[in-house]
Amino acid sequence: MPTPPRFLVALHRRWSRHPRWALAIKGSLAASLAWVVAVLAPAPFSDYPYYAPLGALIAMSSTAVRSVRQSAQATGAVLLGAVLAQGVDLVLGSSTLSVALAVGLALLCSGWRLFGEMGRWVATSALFVLILGGSEPLEFITVYSGLIVVGAVIGTAVNLLFPPLPLTPSEDALDRLRRVLVDQAEVLADRLERSGPLVADEWRRRRRAVAPTTDRSHGAMAQTDEAMRVNLRGHRYSGWAGAQAGRAEALWTAADVLDEVVRLLAEWEHTDRADVALGPEIRPVLATTLRSYAAALRSDRDDDSADGAAEAVSRLADAVRAARGDSGDDLFVAGALVVALRRGVDALGDRGPARTDGHP
Repeated sequence: MPTPPRFLVALHRRWSRHPRWALAIKGSLAASLAWVVAVLAPAPFSDYPYYAPLGALIAMSSTAVRSVRQSAQATGAVLLGAVLAQGVDLVLGSSTLSVALAVGLALLCSGWRLFGEMGRWVATSALFVLILGGSEPLEFITVYSGLIVVGAVIGTAVNLLFPPLPLTPSEDALDRLRRVLVDQAEVLADRLERSGPLVADEWRRRRRAVAPTTDRSHGAMAQTDEAMRVNLRGHRYSGWAGAQAGRAEALWTAADVLDEVVRLLAEWEHTDRADVALGPEIRPVLATTLRSYAAALRSDRDDDSADGAAEAVSRLADAVRAARGDSGDDLFVAGALVVALRRGVDALGDRGPARTDGHP
């Protein structure tokens, strides 16, 4: 097949990295279709066509599964809010007290786990019915609820026909995590080589620095996993998705390992302690091991670098044994560092293959 022009390749890569663009286009399409359906519907539905696009936007989400779930939750929330408002209006009529009571009851119901994130529509629906219902509240409830449901069905259908598959954004999130972990390991090695034990607060700051990037990678992978379900394109990319999941597990293990390393250093290898965990004999060996581990993480699929990291961990273990024999100390913390780093090196074997062009 002929190679596509370079600008098209670049455009496709940028498009793949910004799923919000596709979501905006699909949302516009679903809202337009819902508007057309509402306008062509018989009266009184055609008198309130703007509620149909609202339903379409409620249903539009980043994954097809979430779109179906949100549509069902929003429909239930809208109907419940309308019923609450109608019940309060029948008892109290239109008044300040009726608004307060309806909103209060709706906010209580909006916290039900059944509605999830769509629980806010219970109160919104109740207010719509109370304020806009007028002299024909039952007719308004029928029209309002019916058009919301129609729009939600259209939005869900559009998302099912063109399901998102954010493999590239999740790959980018893992790339960012890898860079942060490499930087963490290299900074730790540099500090151990040049500065020796540090102030405990500085170690703790290094430990907290990784958490936000790790959390974002978890969120990205969860969204990709959800997007793979009920997805017409999912089977075409199942191999890549599986390899990406393996890579994610390896990087999350690396994040845990480095967190454990920094935790142990923060508690035992700092200037506030007289009996540090490593001392001047083991400290440079640990620094070299961390640099080898950083190189294995940076290569991100190079077996040679992983082998080098494994050999470095073995040398660290030998250094701990030798120091234990010379000093007679237990060196439990140094041994824990060896175990943690060995677990991280072992996890590198589960990394998936490199990405290819043409990602979804």
